[in-house]
Amino acid sequence: MPIYRKAKEAGVFGASEVATLGRVFDRLKREGDSEHLREALASRILANYTAGITDEDELVSASKLPLGR
Repeated sequence: MPIYRKAKEAGVFGASEVATLGRVFDRLKREGDSEHLREALASRILANYTAGITDEDELVSASKLPLGR
């Protein structure tokens, strides 16, 4: 799953943070999304999390929007 790979590559997230990121990704991914769309979603979630949005529900809401809003 792209979110776990991206979080591992960043190397700065603890186990509970990775679990949160994974749950958010699972809530937002859609059946039939291409690998490219899933990669973009994972990047958006990580960007929002590192920008300080750590509440799971807020992270879901923010990650539905494109970056740079």
